[in-house]
Amino acid sequence: MQTGLAGRTALVTGASRGIGKAIATALAAEGCNVVLASRRQEALDQVAEELRAAYPQVGVLAHAAHVGDPDQAQACVAAAVETFGAVDVLVNNAGTNPYFGPMVDLDLARAEKTVQVNQFAVVRWTQLVWKASMAERGGSIVNIASVGGLLTEWGIGYYNATKAAVIHLTRQFAAELAPGVRVNAIAPGLVRTQLARALWEGAEDQISAALPLGRIGEPADIAGAAVFLAGTASSWMTGQTLVVDGGALVRPSLTVS
Repeated sequence: MQTGLAGRTALVTGASRGIGKAIATALAAEGCNVVLASRRQEALDQVAEELRAAYPQVGVLAHAAHVGDPDQAQACVAAAVETFGAVDVLVNNAGTNPYFGPMVDLDLARAEKTVQVNQFAVVRWTQLVWKASMAERGGSIVNIASVGGLLTEWGIGYYNATKAAVIHLTRQFAAELAPGVRVNAIAPGLVRTQLARALWEGAEDQISAALPLGRIGEPADIAGAAVFLAGTASSWMTGQTLVVDGGALVRPSLTVS
């Protein structure tokens, strides 16, 4: 399948590990230049070194930026445009979940941090790439939401609320930025990442047995979907949320004997 990504430039937030790293790697494998954004420069440099060794034909830029800081976001996008001329693909992947528990006990500080990173960062980075190059050249934006944005769960309700917002932001931006820019989202189920470790560690066998496809997700499962949405194979898709969850949403809720 031709993706049309060779020679393009993609900016991936939260790219130092997990889903973000897997997406950046998959895009580089398609011949896409990649800009890696995350908080820690050292971690980004390590990923950049791995990508340059594996895919010497593509350009790689590692630029530390806290996704929730508007000034750092602007500096990162400016560096991407200065280095590669444009940003053709934006992957809004970075996320956080500083609170676990019932929403009746959620405090303002952690609520604001969750919104800043999971929700407003999607708005800010989209604004920046639009103004920097996509308004003239077009492009594709892929937002990483969560299957949690489509259901209720104990303990991570506010995280899920921000991911539900990402799903709506995807639709809204798709309507506003068409036809030049396509905006789609991925709603992953439970994936083996550091962020989700508390949800699967020690219970992986039990969780896997309850899923129709028999296992929790791997970052590469989400990366494949991101390449599809970023590239030409999805050229007639916008405003959609692609669920990649091992069948979690279709599993029977009641067994009748």
